[in-house]
Amino acid sequence: MELSNIKQIEDATRFGRPELFRLGIGIIFIACVMLFTDFRFGNTADTTMLIVAAMIGGYMAMNIGANDVANNVGPAVGSKALTLTGAIILAVVFEGAGALIAGGDVVDTIKKGIIDPSLIADKDTFIWIMMAALLAGAVWLNIATAMGAPVSTTHSIVGGVLGAGIAAGGIDIANWNKVATISASWVISPVLGGLIAAGFLYLIKRTITYQSDMTRAAKRMVPLLVALMVMAFSTYLILKGLKKVWKVDFQTAAMTGLFFATAIYLLVRPVIEKTADRLPNSKIGVNSLFTAPLIFAAALLSFAHGANDVANAVGPLAAINEAISGSGIVQKAAVPLWVMMVGAFGIALGLALYGPKLIKTVGSEITELDQMRAFCIAMAAAITVIIATQFGLPVSSTHIAVGAVFGVGFLREFLKATYARTVEEIMSHHDGQDQVVVEAFLEEFRRASISRKGEMLTQLKAHSAEADLTKKERKGLRKIYRQQLVKRSALLKIVAAWLITVPVSGLLAATLFYAIKGFMLP
Repeated sequence: MELSNIKQIEDATRFGRPELFRLGIGIIFIACVMLFTDFRFGNTADTTMLIVAAMIGGYMAMNIGANDVANNVGPAVGSKALTLTGAIILAVVFEGAGALIAGGDVVDTIKKGIIDPSLIADKDTFIWIMMAALLAGAVWLNIATAMGAPVSTTHSIVGGVLGAGIAAGGIDIANWNKVATISASWVISPVLGGLIAAGFLYLIKRTITYQSDMTRAAKRMVPLLVALMVMAFSTYLILKGLKKVWKVDFQTAAMTGLFFATAIYLLVRPVIEKTADRLPNSKIGVNSLFTAPLIFAAALLSFAHGANDVANAVGPLAAINEAISGSGIVQKAAVPLWVMMVGAFGIALGLALYGPKLIKTVGSEITELDQMRAFCIAMAAAITVIIATQFGLPVSSTHIAVGAVFGVGFLREFLKATYARTVEEIMSHHDGQDQVVVEAFLEEFRRASISRKGEMLTQLKAHSAEADLTKKERKGLRKIYRQQLVKRSALLKIVAAWLITVPVSGLLAATLFYAIKGFMLP
């Protein structure tokens, strides 16, 4: 074979090598889980079931890391506050720390109480339900990650438990009120996250970037925003991230958050004022002030996520371990350290190997993000969970984060379209005047504060005939800005994936349950 032909073959296979490498590392991890479980418990019939369950749990944990963690660090990467490598390292460290330090020693086995455990026939059936649910959730997450669609891991495992439970005990085993409540989160989570993120972005624009002296406005507002972030994240972390090791009521958590916020405000205000003096009076300068808060936000979100969502990987595995050890069917299961480590290491490895794809999707493929916009998304993630917790609303961290990204994008569309119409009105009012005069007015208008803009428009309309765009022209402008700022293809793909998560994982789990049952019966 000629050297040129060998080179062509090497070039053709080059793009498949990274994928094979990732696949190989994943298989090695699953094999290590299998060998460790076998070494720890010996070779018995029950241990074989536990080994298989541990392997599936490791696979599920990897898929959680690949898909779900992107929501915490994606906006920081998209805004360039963190590099992709830095974000992965940060998330690996804090996700693992959250799982091992604050993951808790007890988890729910029947996720969200969606099926009635009293209708499960026996211990073996319970084990088969948990295995089918875990594998179905993992397979669906794998498919969604390959599609580039961030989906809820909680909904994936809920669908799995529901589908396998119905296959085992019939339609009456399901708690349909709980299912309806969970389904409501498909709307509640993204809408609430989007509204809060858009509200914060509008607040920043009104108080900082729409001011003529942005630096001065930033000195006043950024310390307050950072303090508010500290209060929100402290409360969020205490209520959600540390709830399994330190359970307190909302008032205590909020007062603790207020204490930290006050202390941080006093510390960062002189630092921000000093830093702002060296920055240009522009959006780029203001943006840089949000870089450090964004990094801390990504770290805290990752810690809280590791503490909460590791249960999606290890909950069914802990239930199987508890059932095999002799406790039978339990609604709450103890989590041995080795089970928690499978979840923690699996999430970290899945993130490192397959996380970049979803990080890029969330961070840059929906709408363009800068540090201010990413800050608003992080704030929405924390505040939405706090609000939902107090009102007992079911929310998904994935849906909140992605909804917040869309909220920021749609607000930008609205503001851009509104500004474009305003400029068209200004030009119409100057119709027939020298172009230099028009450009001078537009330049002054761009630099003016929000209140001054209003005064200029009022004066302009008072001294000239009313002019307006036609309905067709307005529609054309809105269409142009929608295409530029928010990708509709991404919106449709993600919403479709959200809607089918529970049904698809449920059907997969039911199919797998029948397969496992048929294989295990004599």
